[in-house]
Amino acid sequence: MAEQGESGTRSPASSNTSAAVEPPAPPLRVLVAGGGSWGTTVAHLCAHNADTTLWARDVTTVNSINDYHLNPRYLPDYPLHPELTATSDLEEALDRSDLLVMGVPTAAYRETCEVIAPHLRPWVPVVSLAKGFEPGTMLRMSQIVEQVLPDRPVGVLTGPNLAKEIMAGHPTAAVIALADLNIARKLQQVFTTPTFRVFLHHDVIGCELGGALKNIYAIAAGMVEGRGQGDNARAAIITRGLAELIELGSKLGGEPLTLAGLAGMGDLIATCVSPQSRNSQVGRKLGAGMTVDDILAEMNQVAEGVKAAAVVNELAERHGVFMPIAEQVYAVCHRGLDADFAQDALLRGRLGHEQATPGESWPA
Repeated sequence: MAEQGESGTRSPASSNTSAAVEPPAPPLRVLVAGGGSWGTTVAHLCAHNADTTLWARDVTTVNSINDYHLNPRYLPDYPLHPELTATSDLEEALDRSDLLVMGVPTAAYRETCEVIAPHLRPWVPVVSLAKGFEPGTMLRMSQIVEQVLPDRPVGVLTGPNLAKEIMAGHPTAAVIALADLNIARKLQQVFTTPTFRVFLHHDVIGCELGGALKNIYAIAAGMVEGRGQGDNARAAIITRGLAELIELGSKLGGEPLTLAGLAGMGDLIATCVSPQSRNSQVGRKLGAGMTVDDILAEMNQVAEGVKAAAVVNELAERHGVFMPIAEQVYAVCHRGLDADFAQDALLRGRLGHEQATPGESWPA
């Protein structure tokens, strides 16, 4: 057959170009461990950008997410992303995961990591959502990951992030912190949505400490509100609480600018002023005269600040940091001090220059 003219001939160049087109890469497979309000919210966010599975122990929760796109226990009024799936089979979910997001409470963190360890591939990054310390060891959650799940990149997602506001589509910001910023940049795209802006950070320690320490001051601010002492007092608690947070956080290896950013000050403000904050709710009820045991007994979610107060009190003593606000929260939550007496002492630290560290005088 004679060759066709130019109008009907496919050139070799165009043929080669077509052959060079590669198929799209498969979507990243994300597993979020923990079916509470925050774990569910983060899974919802990830489902916008990746093949996402939420692991929860409660079979009713799993079935409801798969069948109705709802978490009826923690977020009953907020529809989840339609492509988010859930499972109660942790081992099967781990076998196909490219990223593990740990959203379980601090009390169950090590145990869950130990269950995960035999099934998670060595190179899979682990991002922690929990904000607190392990009782007894006083370890941060990323340190537990490094112990139980070694040889994996470890990061933290944190910031002023109230779950129900995010689920309602209200704008907010967060930080993803990893030592390796190249990995952080890739994970940044997994969590970011049009209303959830995620910034990069290198200071894993500072970001994690900001989230753990702020819960204590949310209890203190709630106590002020519960006693009806006004916004001036609450603002003073928040500001002096930030000074304590930065002082101890710096001693423990965090960077002061980190603690003054989204992971520290931003999270502190949101947790102290929002009626959605569990730790602030604890404080308000303490200020109104309830005991901490009665308060915790009626809650269906964890208020990490109560446990963190005991750890922070010990860390402050160990590092010689004077933390009068955190000390009073510890006394109320763990030593039975009446909130009325504690409230009178919350701002009584030694007088001096505001920018001196808590309890110290400004140097001459």
